[in-house]
Amino acid sequence: MELRDLPSVDELAREVDDPLAVDAARVVLARAREEIRAGAEPGDLDTRLRDELAAVRRPMLRRVINATGVIVHTNLGRAPLAPAALERAVEVGRSYSNLEFELASGSRGSRQDHVAAIVRRLTGAEAALVVNNNAGALLLALAALAEGREVVVSRGELIEIGDGFRIPDVLGRSGARLVEVGTTNRTRAADYDRAVNADTALLLRVHQSNFRVVGFAEQPALKELAAVARRHELPLLDDLGSGALVPLPDEPTARDALDGGADLVCFSGDKLLGGPQAGIVAGRADLVEKLRRHPLHRALRIDKLSLAALEGTLLLYLEPERAIAEVPVLRMFHEDAAAVRARAEKLAAAAGGEVEETVSRVGGGALPLAELPSFACAVDESLAARLRDREPPVIGIVRDGRLLLDCRTLTDAEADEVAAALARS
Repeated sequence: MELRDLPSVDELAREVDDPLAVDAARVVLARAREEIRAGAEPGDLDTRLRDELAAVRRPMLRRVINATGVIVHTNLGRAPLAPAALERAVEVGRSYSNLEFELASGSRGSRQDHVAAIVRRLTGAEAALVVNNNAGALLLALAALAEGREVVVSRGELIEIGDGFRIPDVLGRSGARLVEVGTTNRTRAADYDRAVNADTALLLRVHQSNFRVVGFAEQPALKELAAVARRHELPLLDDLGSGALVPLPDEPTARDALDGGADLVCFSGDKLLGGPQAGIVAGRADLVEKLRRHPLHRALRIDKLSLAALEGTLLLYLEPERAIAEVPVLRMFHEDAAAVRARAEKLAAAAGGEVEETVSRVGGGALPLAELPSFACAVDESLAARLRDREPPVIGIVRDGRLLLDCRTLTDAEADEVAAALARS
């Protein structure tokens, strides 16, 4: 085909009755011209026009099946929501709600009222506040409590996590001034003591997220740090990061931190808590009130759908055993390896793969040293791209020439979907 043989935009668009046809025809013809100049044949333009129209209407944000074995997978949307959380979001989103309306008095209310009481109950805090994510929670706390003043932090906690998020940068944006104490591997309570002066606003402890320093390492216990804060009449802010509300190995809960002497804690809603993206702050009522009144609070406020899903998730935690059974992150973490193996064996039998013993991870910066025994269905690595092209896409891990489909992060229903996708590949 020559360039002169291409139809006009109007001629091609007339082939379909669609309000987007003209724009789609322009795209198809532009690609066809590039291909002809490169010496390639553009193929059937009518078919390509229909494919382009279908692609325009196809949602970009799509459900995928996580067969990576990483439970809180940041690239795959972190925590999947519990049915109860989804039901709350649908109920609130499909109609109007009392988001900022006080039903008893008929006057304006606060969106913070909907989850503050349950957060207080679950953490033992005097007060609580919710914003759109934990980075926002930390930024708000630093701006409200330490703008223009000093914040003391251990060098071993000046972390960087995904997408270049760095604690020193957040401190700088908040208007607070960073004071580093200790060394990368060893910091003691006395280091904080020596750093405090008349310009110090607060002490900050930061969860080390997705790494641990092992060997010749030392960090003060929370109670030691709290004693320093009390001695100097300063607040202690504990950035817990992952947000556990039930006991997990090597992961402090919010209640543990507050009982241990922290004045404020902040943590994520969509990691170990297993809810939607959110940042939760809990602790002393006077400090929380300062955050609530700060101008940044409005800029960082949580939206109604996330708030509804968070409330639905938190309500499950009133019965910890129910939370472990129904919150997907906790269910996957606690599932017995024998059940995972049985799922892998069933998938391997249906797909013609092999069962391989492997290790799952928590992910999302939580419990970096935890290795969860798991089992995968192993197939040829050439299937990885084809499975990503299925509907829904299936994402696994390529290792040593094989694609591993880890069954710890699959439900039984998802394992059946993976088997069907493999049968079509």
